[in-house]
Amino acid sequence: MALTPRLEFRQSQSLVMTPQLMQAIKLLQFSHADLQAYVESEIEKNPLLQRGDDQDAGPDRSLPDVADQSPDETRHLSDTNGVETAALMNGAGDDGDWIDKPLQNSAEAIAGTFDTDAENVFPEDAGQAGIEVAAINGRDNSPLSSPMSSLGDNDYNLEAFVSETPTLTDHLTRQIGLVIEDSGHAMIARTLIDSVDNAGYLRSDLSDIAEALGVTARVIEDILGRLQTLDPPGVFARDLSECLALQLKEKNRFDPAIAALIDNLDLLAKREFDRLQSLCGVDRDDLIEMIDEVRMLDPKPGEAFESVFTEIVVPDVIVQARPDGSWALELNSDTLPKVLVDQSYFATVSTTTRNDEEKSYLNDCLQTANWLVKSLDQRAKTILKVASEIVRQQDAFLTHGVQYLKPLNLKTIADAISMHESTVSRVTSNKYIGTPRGIFELKYFFTSAIASSEGGDAHSAEAVRHKIRDLIDKESPKKILSDDALVKLLSDAGIDIARRTVAKYREAMHIPSSVQRRREKRARL
Repeated sequence: MALTPRLEFRQSQSLVMTPQLMQAIKLLQFSHADLQAYVESEIEKNPLLQRGDDQDAGPDRSLPDVADQSPDETRHLSDTNGVETAALMNGAGDDGDWIDKPLQNSAEAIAGTFDTDAENVFPEDAGQAGIEVAAINGRDNSPLSSPMSSLGDNDYNLEAFVSETPTLTDHLTRQIGLVIEDSGHAMIARTLIDSVDNAGYLRSDLSDIAEALGVTARVIEDILGRLQTLDPPGVFARDLSECLALQLKEKNRFDPAIAALIDNLDLLAKREFDRLQSLCGVDRDDLIEMIDEVRMLDPKPGEAFESVFTEIVVPDVIVQARPDGSWALELNSDTLPKVLVDQSYFATVSTTTRNDEEKSYLNDCLQTANWLVKSLDQRAKTILKVASEIVRQQDAFLTHGVQYLKPLNLKTIADAISMHESTVSRVTSNKYIGTPRGIFELKYFFTSAIASSEGGDAHSAEAVRHKIRDLIDKESPKKILSDDALVKLLSDAGIDIARRTVAKYREAMHIPSSVQRRREKRARL
């Protein structure tokens, strides 16, 4: 077979992940907080982007740059500003030259100009008004107002007046002098404070600390006993029992009966109230009272000093009922960043480019800005489209409650709106919807299906969990429902479910077993 050169044309299709497409996908799965942070970073990097809800933000690009003006033009601008400022301060009109008129530094002149007393013009320091105005007439050209009054509303930082939240270590260190006077013992106390964890417990071994510091274990025990009297009550405990005991001693409620209860917390967790009653030597009412008192204690006293950032859940989509029984959906404008492309600034700057590199940079900025605006718009439309289909599928839930929640998966939504399942998954991640029944994550509406024992429609796993909780809440203290009894009741309601599935759902909802519930409710009788 002869080898001959020839030309062939082939046409094929392939998916190329361009940077713009990757950006659009990334924006789609962002939460509104992450999206705000990303947009802010893009605005800082791209000079053609500006916030749509803040028209006054940033410098006024239409004003000429003083650095680029000639000396005569600069002097003209300064003179003009001076005339306006002086006319504002002195109430002067266009008649006469402002520079020849003295400043009105007397209280009578100020009262005549502002039609009020000098105390109202300078409320913070009325007695020094004459001194400040006199300084202006002299060589001191400092402004008449105070430094705080020169700040605009946007420069007022309220956080500067808020004290810093002390840490647990700082709080304990400030109290050392109250219980320890010796400087050497104070150093040991600081070492023990450094060994306390965030919950307020002392996890380090005392013998190791004594060996490291070169002191006896008795000295460490004595200093630890003093530190255990500090605030908050319960700190420097080595286990949960000691922590609760310290708090009870602080309240003067640590008697032998409650001490026996603290020593047998494992029996309390198992709800073996009969054995606890025998060990504590009290009757049923006293035992219940002691248990209630223990439950009011703080098992982690140190966590009150840990500042944990809590993000407030804000719905991305809001659902409201219409008078005709349908549902109206709208995007929450508070979660949508408003970004605009400054075309006028681009037209102004593009005429001053000096080489191809600057022109290429401006074109890249314009392309990036336009693509970001389009991506944000497409993200909003996609979220609204997916949320609308979810509301249509879960109409019974919005109308009647969680017991009518239908089983739903990503493929059902994706097929209904002609999108890929991965796109629906990204849209429903970290997005919330506000409904008349509360705020839910979009993924909340996607639950597995449980077959119906009567051959009808399948039941949602979330609805079944709600049914189990409702049955347990309504059970009689004299007739506690076991898992097998729950399976029978659910089967009578048309739900085909196994006993191990009921046990799994019950444990996931942190509901005790029937034996533990029987002991607890019997103690309440």
